[in-house]
Amino acid sequence: MNIAVYQMDIIAGDPEANRKKVRRWLGEQELGEVDVVMLPEMWTTAYTLPELGEIAEDPGDSETIRFLQEAAKRHHVHIMGGSIAVKRNGRVYNRALVIDNTGALVYEYDKMHLVPMLNEPAYLSGGREPVKVFELGGIKMGVVICYDLRFPEIIRSLALQGCELLFIPAEWPDSRRNHWDVLSIARAVENQMYVVTCNRPGEYDNITFAGSSAFIDPWGNVLQKGSVEHEETLREILDLSNVADVRKNVPVFDSRVPDLYE
Repeated sequence: MNIAVYQMDIIAGDPEANRKKVRRWLGEQELGEVDVVMLPEMWTTAYTLPELGEIAEDPGDSETIRFLQEAAKRHHVHIMGGSIAVKRNGRVYNRALVIDNTGALVYEYDKMHLVPMLNEPAYLSGGREPVKVFELGGIKMGVVICYDLRFPEIIRSLALQGCELLFIPAEWPDSRRNHWDVLSIARAVENQMYVVTCNRPGEYDNITFAGSSAFIDPWGNVLQKGSVEHEETLREILDLSNVADVRKNVPVFDSRVPDLYE
């Protein structure tokens, strides 16, 4: 599976400018061989938390969802659309979007773990639906968002559903970059799956972000890693048959004793 990751520096508080930026990026890419493109967390707004109540989109009438659907059809590519702020029943959610290459919205996930260090609970509501796998091109995939990476339980839940490839869009700070690197590798190794991360570079509100988007294989090998400072595109072709091979050679799922874990 051929995947292109856009390690995008985000224009704060300006969804239209960011959509134009992504439209331009898509137009500049040679996407004929690409199966999936990936965007970072909150790529339309950045972490403008106090403003999200005003600029979050109605998911039933979202300009960004329409934009992603049209882009997927135009370029005939699946889009792991990072996440955007949506507003439903007066509550704002950080929602991941997955669009297939026909323009169909195949999966949505609201980030369930909110970051206390950023006072996210004052501005956002956590998702209440469990994570589920979805399929693109016959491959079982999952997505979690940024801080979710610190909670191995939900990623193990995806693995037990057969997930072979996990996407993690993020706005992870450079001050905790070592956690980002180590935890991303750990989730790949312990769940014997590919992990593809997309984290923004740049700065906002006195926070410097870590970049360092990556492709990680089921053995924990980092196949490719982005820079810390720069906006860039990463591409990698993943051999998903490696997942079954690793799970056969080191059958950790067969060795589990979940009745003793409670």
